[in-house]
Amino acid sequence: MMKRRSFIEKTTISSAAMVGIPSIVPATVFGKNAPSNRINIGQIGCGRIARSHDLPETMIYDVSNVMAVCDLDSNRMKDGKILVDDFYKEKKGKKRYNGTKMYEDYREMLLNKDIDAIMISTPDHWHAQPAIEAALAGKDIYLQKPTSLTVKEGRQLVNAVKKSNVILQVGTQQRAMPQFRIAAELVRNGRIGKLHTVKIGLPGDPSGPESTPMAIPKNLNFDMWLGSTPEVPYTEIGVHPQEGYSRPGWLRHENYGAGMITGWGQHHYDSAAWGMDTELKGPISVQSIADFPKSGLWNVHGDFMVKHEYSNGISVLTSGGYPNGVRYEGSEGWIFVSRGSYVASSSDPVAMEESKKALDASDPKILLSEIDANETNLYKIDDQHGNWLDCIQSRNQPISPVDIGHMACVVCLISHIAMKIPRKLKWDSKEEIFINDDEANRLLSRSQRKPYGTDHLNT
Repeated sequence: MMKRRSFIEKTTISSAAMVGIPSIVPATVFGKNAPSNRINIGQIGCGRIARSHDLPETMIYDVSNVMAVCDLDSNRMKDGKILVDDFYKEKKGKKRYNGTKMYEDYREMLLNKDIDAIMISTPDHWHAQPAIEAALAGKDIYLQKPTSLTVKEGRQLVNAVKKSNVILQVGTQQRAMPQFRIAAELVRNGRIGKLHTVKIGLPGDPSGPESTPMAIPKNLNFDMWLGSTPEVPYTEIGVHPQEGYSRPGWLRHENYGAGMITGWGQHHYDSAAWGMDTELKGPISVQSIADFPKSGLWNVHGDFMVKHEYSNGISVLTSGGYPNGVRYEGSEGWIFVSRGSYVASSSDPVAMEESKKALDASDPKILLSEIDANETNLYKIDDQHGNWLDCIQSRNQPISPVDIGHMACVVCLISHIAMKIPRKLKWDSKEEIFINDDEANRLLSRSQRKPYGTDHLNT
């Protein structure tokens, strides 16, 4: 008899090809609250971001029905089920609710024909692959940023989403915050004159302690958690806390991400591109200096400076020395925008006092300027998750579609590459390759440990 894992690996992609597009009927056919419009959702990853953002910000909508959770840590999977069951128990006014299915392997979840859409809130190295497989299975997708671990797998994701015609929303929720849209509209409509410089404040991460190998917890499928990354000994600070949901240590290890340049970087580069009108146009060059830890398990960048140049003459400077946010500088003034006093968690390396003012300008009158109907009016939404659900029903593109998300992520990833290669790198945004630089181009992809990785999918 074929073993369970082997069966899943052999059938997921082939079955996916037969599933097709989600069977959500547009609201115009039967009405907004028709049963056919309920969106059955599976959650992949039940950690900090899923619990604090993705699940609660999706379940509040009546059209959504989170029916399944999946995690490689069985304790987190069970906690995820409890979170969802408790929400619906209270919402439905029931004494007991036990409707949430649990999956240890997301590939098995993708075989469930009753699931219409997937939310992916996993570590960064597990973003692109399940998103590609979900697209091939005909599932609509909400994908946490960064969009991918490498430029190559990001392009593979874009191609899979376009081929499958599914709705993918990237979790760059700053687009739902009104101050970021207002700032971008004011800049795009010339309220600070000709834009010439953008300054982005983005902190680095601290170095970490040394850590000795530990016994793998029985509740964790560590081999699959590693996925396509190199096989290394288990350490709790290299994965996630076994108790609680504080900021996980994997965020500070280059096997699984690139540090704050991709962590918060995709948010800020996406917002900056919105105001620069370069959402689908990358820079023409990148140059960086950065400090990296010389000891300890955590090895992502610390203090840094990155410079991007664009073909329209705009320069983008990024450093932890700037206030956390985006500052547009033009020939007739400046605008600064941030999340205000927002801090993702108490352990985030963000100084609250440096990001208190959500929207500021060289002249207060700039912020009072109204955008006319005949000027550039940007996509306006109230909530990132709500917009995703609306677009699943309408089949319209969401505010953060895969191609825009990929481009913002590419800016992050080539910045990280420039940190490793201390010289000015010329970038071909259309071909997604460095010009005449084999050393830099080798870093556009990573070797992938079988059987995991996007290179090993039959797409």
